[in-house]
Amino acid sequence: MKLPGQDAIARQADEHLVTHRVKLPKKLVEHPIRQVGKRLSLALVVLLATALIVYADHDGYNDNSDGSVDLLDAFYYATVTLSTTGYGDITPVSDAARLTNIFVITPLRVLFLIILVGTTLEALTERTREEWRLNRWRSTLRDHTVVVGFGTKGRSAIQTVCATGLRKEQVVVVDPSGNAIDAATAHGFAGVVGDATRSDVLNRAEVYRAKQIIIATQRDDTAVLVTLTARQLNRSAKIVVAVREEENAPLLKQSGADAVITSASAAGRLLGLSVLSPAAGMVMEDLISQGSGLDLVERPVIKAEVGKSPRETDDLVVSVLRGHRVLGYDDPAVGGLELTDRLITIIRATPGSQVAPDTRPLPRD
Repeated sequence: MKLPGQDAIARQADEHLVTHRVKLPKKLVEHPIRQVGKRLSLALVVLLATALIVYADHDGYNDNSDGSVDLLDAFYYATVTLSTTGYGDITPVSDAARLTNIFVITPLRVLFLIILVGTTLEALTERTREEWRLNRWRSTLRDHTVVVGFGTKGRSAIQTVCATGLRKEQVVVVDPSGNAIDAATAHGFAGVVGDATRSDVLNRAEVYRAKQIIIATQRDDTAVLVTLTARQLNRSAKIVVAVREEENAPLLKQSGADAVITSASAAGRLLGLSVLSPAAGMVMEDLISQGSGLDLVERPVIKAEVGKSPRETDDLVVSVLRGHRVLGYDDPAVGGLELTDRLITIIRATPGSQVAPDTRPLPRD
């Protein structure tokens, strides 16, 4: 296997300074800084209005220092009054000033406190609400799909599995990039920011309760480490890995991967097929684009099909999965279909005919 060096792998595996957190999808709301800015602006408006009211009736107030109240004194009085400090050095002495304090300044004081205290309470409430959502999410998450890497391959994989009926709430994305996780949550997926080679990061994605794990990292050596870690945490999940170099596929199989897709070779074969027959290339592209046109799906054998040959079924059968073997539709070893067999078929994709992919782990030798 081509690795950049054992030192690089060791540094990646022993990294302990990476911060990680769980992000759940949110509804579009106003930015917190903008919310606080609006409330502070409103508080300043209340302060300004109070100061102008006091200054307009400055003859009704007495300043212990010089006996008169100017504009600066009015702002000073408004500040200490709205903040409920009340030093008592400036006091209303006329009846009009006292009535103004009762019916105007006191309500403004209450409004000022509501604005400031409300901002703090809302921040605390939002934090508590987020913790509650996170705990509830963790308690209800079962048999979900974990996708490591939200690049082109990871996004395409999610799009494919969601096209078969998988709910977005059942997908958790793990990526070291905060921007990638923000993009994932914007699409409605839960996300975990962190290095997936670390078990604590995968545990935050509840990988030990996952049914499927898709590993689509940018580097093959990272894919190996993630596969080893994921298999150690979950012995029964189906793990599918994408790699760049075909020679790394056997190592990933030994690391615990159920299926390994060589992205470079697969793209090259599709290119070659398209050169030989553009129409055949279009058909293959249609088959791997789930949810439209023709779809390649796996389904169990029904009782009415037991004993029949693959060609006698209503669907277009491509292969038969029997135990550890994948047999072609024309393989003499198939004989009659058995109830424990599973069929790889080609169907016409329609909204009412979506077939969820098999979520059982593939058999391993």
